[in-house]
Amino acid sequence: MLTLDGLSKTYKTGETALSEVTLTVPKGQIMGLIGPSGAGKSTLIRCINRLVEPSAGKVMLGDVDLARLGKRELRRQRRRIGMIFQEYSLVERLTVMENVLSGRLGYVSFWRSFLRKFPGADIQRAYQLLDRVGLLDKADNRADALSGGQRQRVGIARALAQDPELLLVDEPTASLDPRTSRQIMRLLTEICAERGLPAIVNIHDVPLAQQFMQRIVGLRAGRVVFDGPPEDLTEAALTTIYGEEDWNAMRQGDEEQAEAEADARARLEALAQ
Repeated sequence: MLTLDGLSKTYKTGETALSEVTLTVPKGQIMGLIGPSGAGKSTLIRCINRLVEPSAGKVMLGDVDLARLGKRELRRQRRRIGMIFQEYSLVERLTVMENVLSGRLGYVSFWRSFLRKFPGADIQRAYQLLDRVGLLDKADNRADALSGGQRQRVGIARALAQDPELLLVDEPTASLDPRTSRQIMRLLTEICAERGLPAIVNIHDVPLAQQFMQRIVGLRAGRVVFDGPPEDLTEAALTTIYGEEDWNAMRQGDEEQAEAEADARARLEALAQ
C-alpha cells in the first residue's frame, strides 16, 4: 500500500508544484491521475520515487518512508517501484529481451549487468513476461524496429521484471492511436488485477480514464480537487478540475476524431492488401 501524507514540492524559483497532497492507494487499486497541464501530475509521480525531491511530506510504501531515505537505501527501495514512461525509455540498439532484462539491473552485480550476464531464472522470467504482453515472437528484435504500442508493451514487461510492489505510469497512451491506447490500458488493468498491484496512472485522456480506472484523482494547481469513482466524474467535477468547458461538445469531438482515425487506418490497410 502507498500512502502520501502532506506531500509538497516547491521549486527554488518559488513555484509550488504540489501542495499537501494526501492519498492512500491500497493493494490492487489502479488510480487515474488527471488534470490540466501544469497541475502537478508528473511531479507527483516523480516525487514518489524521488526522481524529483519532495519539499515536505511523507511517501510511505508499506512501512518505509521513501522521502527520508539516503541515496544507498533509496536505490534498494526503488526496486519495489516499477516505472512506465510516456516516451518508453528503451535502449533502441538493444533487443527486446535485453530491454526487459534491464528491469533486473538492481538485483545483479555490476559486472553481470555490464556483461549482460543474467541468471537463468531471470531470463526464463523475461520470456514469460514477453509472452504475457504478447511479444514473445519479438524477443530478438531490436527495440527501434517496434511500433509505439509494442514499445510500450516492452516497457510494461521491463517494469514487471522488477517484481514491483507499486507501478507508476506516466502518460502511457499519449503517443498512441485510440485503438492501441485501449489495448495498452486493458493490458495494464488486467496485469494489476492478476498481481494485486497498486498503480498510479497519469493520463490525459479523460474518457479512457473513466473506462479503465477504478478511482480517479483530479489535480489542479498542485492540489487534489477531486477523488472518487469514475461515475462521479460529472461535468461539474470536470469543471472544478479543468475550468469551464462545453464537456458534451468535447466528448462528441473526441468520438468523431477517433472514428476518423479508425477510418483512415482501415483505408491504409485496404490499400496495403
